[in-house]
Amino acid sequence: MECTVRWTKPLDGEGMAFVATTGSGHMITMDGAPASREGEPGGHDLAPRPMETVLAGTGGCTAYDVVYILRKGRQDVRDCSVQLRAERADSDPKVFTAIHMHFVVSGRGLDPAKVERAIVLSHEKYCSASAMLARTAAITTSFEIVEG
Repeated sequence: MECTVRWTKPLDGEGMAFVATTGSGHMITMDGAPASREGEPGGHDLAPRPMETVLAGTGGCTAYDVVYILRKGRQDVRDCSVQLRAERADSDPKVFTAIHMHFVVSGRGLDPAKVERAIVLSHEKYCSASAMLARTAAITTSFEIVEG
């Protein structure tokens, strides 16, 4: 796997926006928050922060697993979303220290035990992103099932 990240230095030379081009040829734009103090680097708030993309990627990784595991288990899953809330350390490096993932899984006749097992398997066995983040963050999960 590879990725190239390039600073999109604006004409005025200010700003902290970057474009990542993935090995599969897709692009992700990232930007920083405006500087909080004079002389500090800052962005223009035009795209997600780099750490937000880390969190989003983790959500995508685990949601992928959950849907795959449920389908493989012959569950009639129709939709899946995961809301992630994270806390970060106060000092540098400002790693994630706590992450809560709340899954909303929709389908027909979904077995709650199978949904819970899919989430556990994702976190304990399959999701590389959450496995990495679990080294610095306490990861908790919850879920709800929506019939339909």
